[in-house]
Amino acid sequence: MKDGFLKVAAAAPEIRVADPAYNAKKVIEKIKEAEALGVKALVFPELCLTGCTCGHLFYQRTLTDAAMEALLRVAEATAGSDMLVVVGLPLACGGKLYSAAAAVCGGEVLGFTARANVRGTVFSALPEGEIEVVDLGGENCCRAGSAIIYSADGAINGLSVAVRFAADRKLAVPPTAALCASGATVIAELSDEPMSVQSRRETLAALEADTKRLHCAAVSAAPGRGESTTDKTYYGLCAVVDDGETLAVSESGSGMAVSETDVFNLCGARIREQTYDGMSCRGADHCFWELEQADTALTRRIKREPFVPDGDLGEFAERCLTIQAEGLIKRMQYTNCWRPVIGVSGGVDSTLVMLACAKAMDLCSLPRKNIVAVTMPCFGTTDRTKNNAITIAEQLGAELRVIPIGESVKKHFETIGHDLNDHSVVFENAQARERTMVLLDIANKVGGLDVGTKDLSEQADGWCTYNGDQISNYDINAGMTKTMVRAVVKYISETTDDAVLAAALHDIWDTPVTPELLPIGEQGELLQKSEDSVGPYILQDFFLYHMVMRGGSPEKVLRLAEIAFEGMFDRETLLFWLKSYCRRFFSQQFKRSASADGPAVMSFTLSPRDGHKMPSDACSALWLEQRMPEK
Repeated sequence: MKDGFLKVAAAAPEIRVADPAYNAKKVIEKIKEAEALGVKALVFPELCLTGCTCGHLFYQRTLTDAAMEALLRVAEATAGSDMLVVVGLPLACGGKLYSAAAAVCGGEVLGFTARANVRGTVFSALPEGEIEVVDLGGENCCRAGSAIIYSADGAINGLSVAVRFAADRKLAVPPTAALCASGATVIAELSDEPMSVQSRRETLAALEADTKRLHCAAVSAAPGRGESTTDKTYYGLCAVVDDGETLAVSESGSGMAVSETDVFNLCGARIREQTYDGMSCRGADHCFWELEQADTALTRRIKREPFVPDGDLGEFAERCLTIQAEGLIKRMQYTNCWRPVIGVSGGVDSTLVMLACAKAMDLCSLPRKNIVAVTMPCFGTTDRTKNNAITIAEQLGAELRVIPIGESVKKHFETIGHDLNDHSVVFENAQARERTMVLLDIANKVGGLDVGTKDLSEQADGWCTYNGDQISNYDINAGMTKTMVRAVVKYISETTDDAVLAAALHDIWDTPVTPELLPIGEQGELLQKSEDSVGPYILQDFFLYHMVMRGGSPEKVLRLAEIAFEGMFDRETLLFWLKSYCRRFFSQQFKRSASADGPAVMSFTLSPRDGHKMPSDACSALWLEQRMPEK
């Protein structure tokens, strides 16, 4: 179970009502199908061995005895397998009738979990904390309870499977939180819900909300074809949902949903967010399930741009801009400085800041002329970026100032004794610091604020000059990764009614990311590209998400990157930039430790005050020396 991934599945076999022997055959067929796919935890619907529509036939001992015989055949079919199978059946025990979920593995029945919410059914609830002993025939018996957790810590640290019923989600206090507090990371959900016009949407929404809140995975199976259609239709909605994300869905009458849950990520999220701190662990019984160590082939989709949502970006873009604008408005109110001063370069970062500042002025009913857009051409400035910067300022209605800084920088070089032809870090940083000095001084002069343009990705890799673009009065890009910035700028370019602005925005989006600190070519062409030095930002943001935000090891991150960027980057390239990223992320923390204030746009931030915290002199050796397996 390499890197914490567990392959799970939910299946809805086509059954016959009140025919356990036939249904057992269908269940076994699905078990064999799942085994061939490498599934290690398989969930079937509630009352799958009889059908959930038997009504008062459940009172017939003939049916309940046949269901138990069918279960034993299913258990026998798992002999020699380490797959945990959870299947529903009626269980007559201790003078009561339960809708139960049996867990079987390795040819044995491990235990039964009884449904708690039995309103409107023929079944009884098993009181919390009570245990029934179930006779399996001969000298064999096992436990039945309301909370049994099946643990496989030996294979995946933190892997524990608990059972709940879909109906139990409707209780005032559903059992899921208590199960997760007791250690369950995967919830096997057995459902008896029929198909309705809202059922798919409502079920997936409920599972996504539950798993996000509790940091768990849910494997849910509902009855499919073969159930009685006297009053309702059943179509076998099966789903795998992991930490708020639906990974796989099948609704085909007799299908199977298969994917992989990331147990390490679930455990890490619980630790980071202290999800269950102070929550008492109600008496769940633990049963150990022997799962062999093995690699898990990944089929789940790995997004190339995990910080950017799929589909229409309208709401995403508007909310990003609103967060930035409202953050700036509060700072302007507090300081009584109502003139944003922005260094505009013709790049995506300063362009987004201009758009957000324009929104802030509109929200405050202030003229956009309050915005002071300053472009400061120097040795590395191209006509393309300069012209785009001017166009953006003019189309948004800002006050534009063009202040060449070349002579000032040359004078500074004379002062410190630096050769103009020595294009070292001194050559680059002097320009960045000169620009920051100009912006801060203009802000003082006009009674405004220098609004920073450095984004979250640049904070992470340190691609900014200390006391240059690293600092400002207020940094509204601080919560935005480069891929997020590009996505918002592209969205505005495609939706604005201003054709001139749209053309400039599109060209800016299409311009290579550059600090423009090294001289341009003889034909005026751009020679310095940020991604040549620090790596493609699509990779940087991928590493940031999976390694820093989610806590994945470099080995795991490389594995995910190989899947996500197949056909785009080879393994050697990915490994090179991953190691580079690890080095830079550690070595550049000193810049983040002195970051300006700025609003978080998502739950993750690198703010040294309430975001990711680390010392400026932490050692990166553990990450850099991690051995990467051969392909």
